[in-house]
Amino acid sequence: MVGMARWEPNASQRLANAALELFVERGYENTTVVDIAQRAGLAKSTFFRHFQDKRGVLFGEESMTEQLVTAIAAAPDDATPLEAVAHGLDALGASLFTDERRALVARRRAVIDAHPDLMERETLKGASLTASIARALAERGVAGPVAEAAAQLGALVLKWTYERWTGSGNEDGFGDLARQAVSDVQAAVLEV
Repeated sequence: MVGMARWEPNASQRLANAALELFVERGYENTTVVDIAQRAGLAKSTFFRHFQDKRGVLFGEESMTEQLVTAIAAAPDDATPLEAVAHGLDALGASLFTDERRALVARRRAVIDAHPDLMERETLKGASLTASIARALAERGVAGPVAEAAAQLGALVLKWTYERWTGSGNEDGFGDLARQAVSDVQAAVLEV
């Protein structure tokens, strides 16, 4: 008796890949959860085990915040607040923003940039991430205003790095771009 496997390997990634392909081909509005599941070769119920809705494919990476905060906490004790944030960005570059995932992440960015409501959600996600960075720095003993300023600068570095890393023709690694952006911010702060 042939049946569907109870567990599908890499289902979440398969669903994300299928969704982004369809969003680019048909448009975000014209793609349904059923379309995504079918393209991935999975059942609709499998989709809902991994994502709440089709927006979840684009915004469901809570692990990003967790990884960033964990790496900030693990930064060397003598790291400045911005260096601790850079340590967190290094971790993201090693896990989420790898060369293998660059095309997928660039497609995600293109889909979001084409829809004002998705751009708004991305902005809210960025604000939440910035608040998480500030909390992680405060837990390291960084004073409130300094933690907030470093978190804002860190979020700006992340935004710049993300845009450059997903930009067409870029071949530099995320970590290298992030470190350069941190150096640029540090130099700018010294000139102010």
